[in-house]
Amino acid sequence: MIVSDTIVALSTPPGSGAIGVIRLSGADAIGIVNKVFKGKDLEQQDSHTLHFGLITDGLLIIDEVVVGLYKTPKSYTRENVAEISCHGSNYIIQQIIQLLIRQGARAAKPGEFTLRAFLNGSMDLSRAEAVADLIASNSKASHDVAMQQMRGGFAKELEGLREQLIHFASMIELELDFAEEDVEFANRGQLKQLILQIAAVLNRLISSFETGNVLKNGVPVVIAGKPNVGKSTLLNALLNEERAIVSDIAGTTRDTIEDELNIGGVLFRFIDTAGIRETADLIEAQGVARTREKMKQARLIIYMADAAQSPGEIRTQLNELQQLDIPHLVLINKADLLGEEGREAFAGIDAFFLSAKEGKGVEELKKVLLEKVNLHRINTDETLVTNIRHVEALKNTSAALERVLQHIDEPVASDFLAMDIRQALHYLGEITGTVTTDDLLENIFSKFCIGK
Repeated sequence: MIVSDTIVALSTPPGSGAIGVIRLSGADAIGIVNKVFKGKDLEQQDSHTLHFGLITDGLLIIDEVVVGLYKTPKSYTRENVAEISCHGSNYIIQQIIQLLIRQGARAAKPGEFTLRAFLNGSMDLSRAEAVADLIASNSKASHDVAMQQMRGGFAKELEGLREQLIHFASMIELELDFAEEDVEFANRGQLKQLILQIAAVLNRLISSFETGNVLKNGVPVVIAGKPNVGKSTLLNALLNEERAIVSDIAGTTRDTIEDELNIGGVLFRFIDTAGIRETADLIEAQGVARTREKMKQARLIIYMADAAQSPGEIRTQLNELQQLDIPHLVLINKADLLGEEGREAFAGIDAFFLSAKEGKGVEELKKVLLEKVNLHRINTDETLVTNIRHVEALKNTSAALERVLQHIDEPVASDFLAMDIRQALHYLGEITGTVTTDDLLENIFSKFCIGK
């Protein structure tokens, strides 16, 4: 994929604002801006400099702007890049972009600036994907993971594995050239030890996806329980807004209601569900079925009970919950109605007491939730896999290496070993972009925002 034209796009969010930044990249980026810029001759200026002037269309002054210059190869895309900071009027922005297109630029596609950075060797594919994750990050945890990957932590770990595999692959390929002499250049014992070491690293990376995906997308927490125990009231209290309808009528919530909350740098996705009970109402029954499905998909279940319920009834419900084998937290709501003796009746049930309607215990509950998921203590400097594409490639690599192990101990020809090692190298290369296709790149970068 060879690119030579100059692209242009708005790099700040669309809509009116104080400033809009229009970015161009390509061999003619600075020359195109220079045609419509009244001020210094931009083509004679140094890289990484800012210049104040006017953008004009003939005699018409469109705006006062500041132009930043970044000359090849010291730019984001390793091409000539110009960035025009103008006033954030939609009219002004569109006038400037249309003017630049008439001067020879082309409207950029989604993710095309980062695609060029990848194609020009400024970053590998895993780092390019981390750029999108960084833009989408909405918590400290997701930001830290994306930043670690964008700085190449994941790629460096994989590259070390590839280099060791390439060495053995070359030795085995050499054996094929001397097949008639029946010589062995690749020490099978050392190769086996290397494969076992790499397999351990791959297993760790694959296992990290569950945590990495949660940090990236948020912790799914289902609020479940019988009707009228205060599930919707709790959701509203956590979010500090009237997100869910609260009513004394049982069965008010008939579908799931979701919203997000950042607690201690970790994003939680709270899911309010229909009350669990036997019902003849077909719509409510559908809601109960969805509740059970959401509970199976949760990382944590908040099981709410009413202070008026008997401890025996709650224990029966918890026995059913434990069969899901999902971490859960028991909440006894309306605790303001209980005295000390009332609370003692629930002894033996590991529960948290609160009053969602009064807001008592809600802040303490947030701290308990943070401790329960234990994600705020994770070292985000370690490599965590957050991308499903990467996980699939790692699994395929692991399967290819497993075949290598099988063939090492069998009297098979070197070409079988070489084929499986090449397959493993292929899958590792798919992650960093050493091995790629136009379809893969289009699929990845089409999900980026325009202007990045």
